[in-house]
Amino acid sequence: MTELRPLSAELRRIAETELNEVEERVPADLAALRDWLAKQPHLRGRQDDQFLVGFLRGCKFSLEKTKSKLDHFYTIKTLMPELFGNRLVDEKNLILCRSGTYVRLPKPWGTDGPRLQLTNYEKFDPKKFKLLDLFRYQTMITEQSIREDDHSNVSGYVEIIDMAKLSLSFLAQLDFTLIKRMGIFAEKAQPTRLKGVHLINCPKEGVALLNLAKSLMPSKLQQRFHVYKNLEQLNEVIPREYLPEEYGGNNGRIADIQAEAEKQLMSYKSYFAEDSQYGVDEHLRPGKRVNADSIFGVEGSFRKLDID
Repeated sequence: MTELRPLSAELRRIAETELNEVEERVPADLAALRDWLAKQPHLRGRQDDQFLVGFLRGCKFSLEKTKSKLDHFYTIKTLMPELFGNRLVDEKNLILCRSGTYVRLPKPWGTDGPRLQLTNYEKFDPKKFKLLDLFRYQTMITEQSIREDDHSNVSGYVEIIDMAKLSLSFLAQLDFTLIKRMGIFAEKAQPTRLKGVHLINCPKEGVALLNLAKSLMPSKLQQRFHVYKNLEQLNEVIPREYLPEEYGGNNGRIADIQAEAEKQLMSYKSYFAEDSQYGVDEHLRPGKRVNADSIFGVEGSFRKLDID
């Protein structure tokens, strides 16, 4: 018997019509995934129902695509220990959580719509944190959503990024190799589907950097970037009501949202503490071994932007 959170009527309709989910068949699909995982000597992954069904939904219930995505998920995490290793619910991540730099908004974009997530770089202190720290925190929140957020799993998610007060010290941290790898992870390994990236208040310096970063991402993701001069332009696409109070909407106060996010993060303390148990061992992989070049391609020599 499966232990899955029931979907709302609106999300159930989307799961059935867009994701090919057949409720009666889900237990058999989960059993098939577990059977496959048990036969992969190189791969050790989580096997709880809610986690695995997130991958099935992200792959529209194609078992072969789900197997590939699960393999990529753990392979890329193993290949990027600087990002996915030692992801603990520690003081650094709690401070980032409290800062309000990255916010998952409580109400989705409509009753059956995607989850909205807001990044405000004004709240990010580059003297205390590196961009890698923020990305690490974001991957933790995203992994939570695989198990907790039906809207992300069924309808996907939308990123809103406020670039109004980017500092030069932040821009100097931009690591395009890391950004490229994050894009590949989002496409090949992440089960929750990115529906769009909406950037507002983008300064002139940011546009050129954005275009460079976007060019390094998979073509499918490049098409999902949208740039707006100001909040008013964004509201022509995403109505203001879906934004937090600080942006003129009624989708929660950021301080309250982050207080709840901190509680949720604390509840995952043991989850992330045991994360090192899972991954791949290329020495045990049947057939050809996988490495960074075969996953990410030739990345060139660029690393960080030099700004005087």
